[in-house]
Amino acid sequence: MAGETTIQKRGLLLINTGPGKGKTTAALGVAMRALGSGMRVLVLQFLKGSWDYGELHVAENFNGNFEIRQLGRGFIKVGGAETDPEDIRLVLEAWRTSAEAIASGEWDLIVLDEILYAIGYGLLDAGNVAAVLRNRPEMLHVILTGRNAPPELVELADTVTSMSEVKHAYTKGILAQRGIEF
Repeated sequence: MAGETTIQKRGLLLINTGPGKGKTTAALGVAMRALGSGMRVLVLQFLKGSWDYGELHVAENFNGNFEIRQLGRGFIKVGGAETDPEDIRLVLEAWRTSAEAIASGEWDLIVLDEILYAIGYGLLDAGNVAAVLRNRPEMLHVILTGRNAPPELVELADTVTSMSEVKHAYTKGILAQRGIEF
């Protein structure tokens, strides 16, 4: 009938982007919600790898239903300096791991943390990422985080949230606090 709305249920693609803080934190909040609803959650961190983040210890308590894998070495050099070939190798390996996890059917939610940075730095092709995401299992939810989401991923996404900084403690000389920022 005319005017009827059909309710769809399918896996969603969410993007947390923008210059402000909180992109990963928001994704982890959704991950906790999903876990609490009986879903299996995988977080793949593209660049993080050298710091001890609080969320890593939480993941240990969920019998394999919530995993966080750090696939990088930490902050990478881009722009004026030549990117270290090891960082390029690690990003490409992280993408292979991600594509396999997406296709596996093992997970209900996958967070690709900082993937948008890897794309923005020219280490990954947004078109290749979009192709894999278009062909993901029907009920798989995926969250992408990082600044400067490329237009082809924004167009593909179901929900895009842009974080913007209004005020930040760091500008007052207050260092990052364990348990709040990491």
